[in-house]
Amino acid sequence: MAYFADLHLHSPYAYATSKSLTLENLAAWAGLKGLDLLATGDFTHPVWIGELQEKLKPAGEAEGLYQFGGVNFVLGTEVSCVYRQAGSHRRIHILLFAPSLETAARLAEALAVYGKLDLDGRPTLGISARDLAELVLGVDSECLVIPAHAWTPWYGLFGSRSGFDSLSECFLDMTPAIRAIETGLSSDPAMNWGVDELSDITILSFSDAHSLPKLAREATAFDGPLTFSGLTNAIAMNGVAFTVEFYPEEGKYHYDGHRKCGVSRAPDLSDPGFETCPVCRRPLTLGVLHRIKALSRRNAEAHFGEDGFIHSPDGRPPFIRLVPLQELIAQVLGRGVGTRAVQTTYMKVVQELGSELDALISGSFQDLETTAGSAIADAVLRSRAGEIQVEPGYDGVFGKVSLPNRDSALSPDFQPELL
Repeated sequence: MAYFADLHLHSPYAYATSKSLTLENLAAWAGLKGLDLLATGDFTHPVWIGELQEKLKPAGEAEGLYQFGGVNFVLGTEVSCVYRQAGSHRRIHILLFAPSLETAARLAEALAVYGKLDLDGRPTLGISARDLAELVLGVDSECLVIPAHAWTPWYGLFGSRSGFDSLSECFLDMTPAIRAIETGLSSDPAMNWGVDELSDITILSFSDAHSLPKLAREATAFDGPLTFSGLTNAIAMNGVAFTVEFYPEEGKYHYDGHRKCGVSRAPDLSDPGFETCPVCRRPLTLGVLHRIKALSRRNAEAHFGEDGFIHSPDGRPPFIRLVPLQELIAQVLGRGVGTRAVQTTYMKVVQELGSELDALISGSFQDLETTAGSAIADAVLRSRAGEIQVEPGYDGVFGKVSLPNRDSALSPDFQPELL
């Protein structure tokens, strides 16, 4: 059976993250979201790894994994490599995974030579991506090295601001060791299918959660045994059942743009002058869609199924695009995501239907209607079917999701039955 994993998240010790990202809360929210495996995040931070060593217990038959609060964890972290290569400044974020606490501790010791690990749960290291891969795999050949949010302009492997045009340009002779990439919120698998170099690379999606509610906004369902070796084999052999995706337009780097001037544009690769802000004449931040168009050598075909899953004709793992449940509820109720009304409704849905992923992916209209009313049930099914509108994100500004009006739209004084 496939299991759900979210392997890119953070601890309270990473910059700009919630202090509520404790092991206790992560375990509780994994149940709400429907996740079977979480990364610990930030194992290079000396305080956090101390907590992990104290609280995590080996997961028995799940070799190489650990348990806390009934949830499986894998030792994972994200690091920021800042260096010069080929005459350009590079800033590349990379995910690292270790098969044991002992290996994680040895990795932290080795990486401490290149940066101050206690300053940020996502440490900045003065080492190239290529040399990082060699170092990590030299400490333990079972470790995993995966480029994070590969298309993000500032910190992605293929990013327009500090990245490269290919995996081999970045990792050089260590390229064969890179078996997967994380696509990030502003792209989905179909957008990557047209890049020839990625035809044999496993495409993964995770949340990059900086707070508890953001868990599982993207996730990967893996085939195979729930063990560290099972995870590494699934990544090496493209053993992905499917991925759960943000609508890429909602990601904050989908379009080209300039946040300061409020300029957002779809990419136009035929006009180099189009890359300049029409207001201040400074360069636009070229978004994920721009970079993917620039590096793609063919148009990828994709077929939308009745179940909401999007399939490729050549057998790549399918995926489903979803709007997070709290966002949908907020849209229907006309309230803020953090309001009591939205949170009460959210908790009722996930507790009665099993989890957020269960509700979003397979919840029936009848079950959703019984739990939260017909308007919310309708919103979930419309999200699953792609019947939404998104104002695309750009230059660090998230896109805005809205549900198109229907004849059965809510009256202004609508109140859900359970409140």
